[in-house]
Amino acid sequence: MKKKNNRLYENIIIKQLGLNHWLDIFKKMQEFTNKRDYKTLDEIWLVEHYPIYTNGISGINKNNIKNINNIPVLLSDRGGKITYHAPGQQIVYMLINLKRRQLNVCKLINIINNIVIQTLFHFSILAEINTNIPGIYVKKKKICSFALKIKNGYTYHGFALNVSINLRPFNNIHPCGNKHIKMTKMQTYKKNIKFNDVKKILIKKIIKNFNIKN
Repeated sequence: MKKKNNRLYENIIIKQLGLNHWLDIFKKMQEFTNKRDYKTLDEIWLVEHYPIYTNGISGINKNNIKNINNIPVLLSDRGGKITYHAPGQQIVYMLINLKRRQLNVCKLINIINNIVIQTLFHFSILAEINTNIPGIYVKKKKICSFALKIKNGYTYHGFALNVSINLRPFNNIHPCGNKHIKMTKMQTYKKNIKFNDVKKILIKKIIKNFNIKN
């Protein structure tokens, strides 16, 4: 973790961790959550992953598939089913104490929805939620997926926003276990969009929606 990219705000630490292997970050999230107590500051991690498919607890890999087209498939403890991560996708992991922030899961999901929709709107991309199939959509295509794990009132995992990611590997799966879902990315609508510009706006919207004093 690069300390120079860590920023302490009011009762929360935002970390920009760059490109990491999914399994390494997954283990660190679990370790952080297992060790934290009521006094531990919340943290938000912004990260990209090397190409990988991950399967949620409701998408059990019955055939014990280890890889798809040489891309690893690993089991996660989050909700949901199978998805794909790779560079060009901005992942935001939320390690939040729900009780201390007086939140429940629905309120946290509303915050996530607002962060993503406001970020997309900043780049003149109009998005909407789908109450039947969770996520954020642009022109009926999914641009952002989210899933959480809650343990002892603490959350981890978060959301994944497609910025400039290569979407082709999504064609090898049914994203989130639904064969009707088509994926999209910000670059489809804004050809010259820069990943770091999106990251900066996301951080601003996180600060705004969590009512964090800068």
